Amino acid sequence: MTGPDISDHAVLVPTATVGLSTASVYPEPTAAAFEIAAALGYDGIEVMVWTEPASQDAEAIAALSERYGLPILAVHAPCLLITQRVWSPDPWERLRRSVAMAERVGAPTVVVHPPFRWQRDYVREFVAGIRRFGHETDVRLAVENMFPLRARGRVFSPYAPTWDPTHLNVPHFTLDTSHTAVSRSDALELAGRMGAGLTHVHLADGTGLSRDEHLIPGRGDQKCGPLLERLAAQSFTGAVIVEVSTRGATNRAAREADLAEALAFARLHLAAPAPTLDSA
Repeated sequence: MTGPDISDHAVLVPTATVGLSTASVYPEPTAAAFEIAAALGYDGIEVMVWTEPASQDAEAIAALSERYGLPILAVHAPCLLITQRVWSPDPWERLRRSVAMAERVGAPTVVVHPPFRWQRDYVREFVAGIRRFGHETDVRLAVENMFPLRARGRVFSPYAPTWDPTHLNVPHFTLDTSHTAVSRSDALELAGRMGAGLTHVHLADGTGLSRDEHLIPGRGDQKCGPLLERLAAQSFTGAVIVEVSTRGATNRAAREADLAEALAFARLHLAAPAPTLDSA
């Protein structure tokens, strides 16, 4: 007697790691992200370099990584409006410090945004500078997709030369699925254009509002599940980072419940059904 044919039910063993962004626990401090990530079973941490001194201190980050047994999967450079003076008002110095932190803590990736329109010298030098860093360090500088702003029927991009990094001649990309909601882009199509340059993912959701929602994946209308399933089928070896907003959580237990849900979503969809011989 032969056993049942289980080939149609086989799943892929995920090759991607699932990490937690320290931004996901705000307004709790950076250390809280390590504590929560370790308790819930995340694979590692992305450090958002923020106004909080601990997030700017490579030695403090290395100590937290060792204490909780969590590798640093990425460093997010301070390129938000609120972090324009962290470390230095010079964007190149901020990027240099981000790379130095990544090298110190063993992170393979630095996430960076396209320049703001008013950073004229940075705009002119951005692509050449990113490529120059690529020759000077093993750390990958992954440029993140952003979004235009919409108000009173008008569309305006605060980023130059573009909010869409696939139009830039850079080698590595971060795909953010909350930002695709704001830009009203198709995440699968954008991932396709990023191609082999897609090395890092920020996993969140959105509903197409004109503001960045960073919802728990599965609570919006983005193709978060199909994107992860495609990455699994392609044996994606980068990091999938849960970067969500839990500001609405009333206490630590509620925040942990949200982050556990996000982790479960990622694990489920990264264990996508493996193609059968008939469909391969």
